[in-house]
Amino acid sequence: MKPVKPAKSISELLAATTARAMPVVRGVEAGDLAAPTPCADYDVRDLVNHLLHVIVNFQALAAKQDSDFSTTPDRVSAAGEDAGWQELFTRETDRLVAAWAEPGAEEGSTGTLGLPARTVGHMVLGDLTVHIWDLARATGQAYEPDPDVVAELGPALDDMAPMARKWEAFGEPADVPDDASPFERLLATTGRDPRWSPAR
Repeated sequence: MKPVKPAKSISELLAATTARAMPVVRGVEAGDLAAPTPCADYDVRDLVNHLLHVIVNFQALAAKQDSDFSTTPDRVSAAGEDAGWQELFTRETDRLVAAWAEPGAEEGSTGTLGLPARTVGHMVLGDLTVHIWDLARATGQAYEPDPDVVAELGPALDDMAPMARKWEAFGEPADVPDDASPFERLLATTGRDPRWSPAR
């Protein structure tokens, strides 16, 4: 019998995602901030602010502390539209990885809904992975997520999709061809069209 490969920790998966995210983040220029993204309600600035807000709050959730999603600060403007926000993004993702590496981060439950901590970890892993794809598409960059992350997230996002649609975090699933890749299927689960590109 083939031995079962142990699941990677949320921290390990976040580190792998961050490593592939940072080239995309660094490739965003100040002139891109008003560009549309696959998230219809967000331009690039809004998307980055949303993602930074998620990253900061999920540091707190890893420590079983309260989170606050009531308002989204404009961290891009506060940090600086050139390289400032990118440096902030680097620092905050490093803190996110470290927070989920702390002993007990994946144990028990966390958040106001009392969800299992690893499920909450999947949420931020999914946000980071999918929104970096959004950012790459919006700014004409290549992005290929880590295969282990996709393998972990596919079933996890399938499981949470009904709840996410109820919260309007996911759209209705998009159609994909039979030969779609695992990542394209993952994107479709969240309501994204993997073929999306900015209107020319």
